[in-house]
Amino acid sequence: MESLINWYQSSLGSFLPKEVFVFIVSMLPLIELRGGLLCASMLGIPLIKANIICVAGNIVPIPFILLFIKKIFEFMKKHNILKKLVLKLEERATKKSKGAEKGEFLFLLLFVGIPLPGTGAWTGSLIASLLEFDIKKASVAIFLGLLMAVVIMDILSYGVLGNIIS
Repeated sequence: MESLINWYQSSLGSFLPKEVFVFIVSMLPLIELRGGLLCASMLGIPLIKANIICVAGNIVPIPFILLFIKKIFEFMKKHNILKKLVLKLEERATKKSKGAEKGEFLFLLLFVGIPLPGTGAWTGSLIASLLEFDIKKASVAIFLGLLMAVVIMDILSYGVLGNIIS
């Protein structure tokens, strides 16, 4: 994370506000809200402001994933565009979702909310879409999961880790 901050400060920091950078980081798959909050902490963005920026950034791609990812994947497989990657993503989402159909709301809430590698709103949305979960329930579970992740990451990035890094 430190190298990402150093890159930002040396190349983009003079013309891209740190809040916009954190918003963009929060939109990225794998990094998402967790990385956004760590970046915000390292850049000295106040906690409440950081939470709003990171949640907003992490939410932006979710409706598109829930609504369109299956059609995009079908198109990509049909036209042999990154077909291996699509198949790998589908397989990964299926593996991570074992048993999710029974308690899909709770599964998505915890999957998005507990900040572990490979979890988050992107993968949760992918799982919900591929397994055809109810979109309204999935959206609420993902949003609540994001709020849960915010609380956990606030403690880590602005509390424990924030004091170590600073």
